[in-house]
Amino acid sequence: MALNREPATRWAWIEIDQGALRRNTRAFKNLLGPRQRLCCVVKADAYGHGAVECAKIMYATGADMFAVATVREGVALREGGIKAPILLLSEPPIEAADTLLAHQIMPSIYTAEFALAYGERAVSAGVVGKYHMAIETGMNRIGVHHTEVVEFRRSVEFHRGIACDGVFTHFATADEPDGWDYKLQCRRFEEAVTAMQEARFPCGIVHCDNTPASILDPSTHFDMIRAGIGLYGLQPAERTAPVFPLDPVMSVRARVTRVTHPAIGEGVGYGFTYRVPRARVQICTLPVGYADGLSRTLSNRMDVLFRGSRVQQVGNICMDQFMVAITETSKRQMPEAEIGDAMTIIGRDGDEQITADEHARLRGTINYEVVCDFGLRLERVYR
Repeated sequence: MALNREPATRWAWIEIDQGALRRNTRAFKNLLGPRQRLCCVVKADAYGHGAVECAKIMYATGADMFAVATVREGVALREGGIKAPILLLSEPPIEAADTLLAHQIMPSIYTAEFALAYGERAVSAGVVGKYHMAIETGMNRIGVHHTEVVEFRRSVEFHRGIACDGVFTHFATADEPDGWDYKLQCRRFEEAVTAMQEARFPCGIVHCDNTPASILDPSTHFDMIRAGIGLYGLQPAERTAPVFPLDPVMSVRARVTRVTHPAIGEGVGYGFTYRVPRARVQICTLPVGYADGLSRTLSNRMDVLFRGSRVQQVGNICMDQFMVAITETSKRQMPEAEIGDAMTIIGRDGDEQITADEHARLRGTINYEVVCDFGLRLERVYR
């Protein structure tokens, strides 16, 4: 983790705004009552923001639990010094049981085969393995079917090596809390929880809310919410933005590595998809490419910020580099760049801003994927 220092080995980096991360975490914590908990989702290396570093900031700001997608992600948190409860949002291979127990990572469970094998490994280790039971309420991805929860609990609850720490489901359409599908999932989840309680099976922490549901439907907060993309300052849906402002945490910047003035008609980059249209066009090279998460589909379609103004990206984006064109017109006096000048790919520069949502629209995807992709290879600086 670099603090307030750019990488010494490359003129390209991600900036993480620690203050914005604290404010966003606090905003989600403030949605909750005194007995409700905040689970911060830090899977995919905290959506490209750096899981260990972000988890430390979140924990200091009120996080009660962390959620990951893979066993390795959970182990990385433990090795990074995170001591809070960690929930694995999937059921891993049975071979992972010993690793889960050794690092106190709670798996999601939805098959009896895994539950019983996990319990056997826990008994052998002299511990009790905690787990959260995933309930399938309509997304048709993972979980015990909502009509079969009592039968499932009966098939595993006898085992002394396991203990249910929580039950949960996941919403497919939480951005539409008035919709029929969302309400059906809510009803199925509530009925499943009630059925287990009436059968005297402990449910532990009851939770179902992802980021949009946490914001839009307080009635489903139950014992805990699972905040994800919103922690990083990105809106999960159009209708959350007006009611729950957030501060973007990630910026992506790079410094110019080369400047040139090609002749009229000369091409730029692979395939010459851009040719210089007039005299005095400055072509600047920046050391970021599609291997760093800057999608090649953005070639000749995106802007970057330089000294508070937008400049056009030109030519095909390469694996490790891309180019921009600085053109002075009668309507805009644009200074030329020099080697070492900083440009902004995602983030704010003066009054201008380029967001992950802008990149997402151009790519035909969602802001989640944009920030995850930038975390592939770029070093992070925490400010």
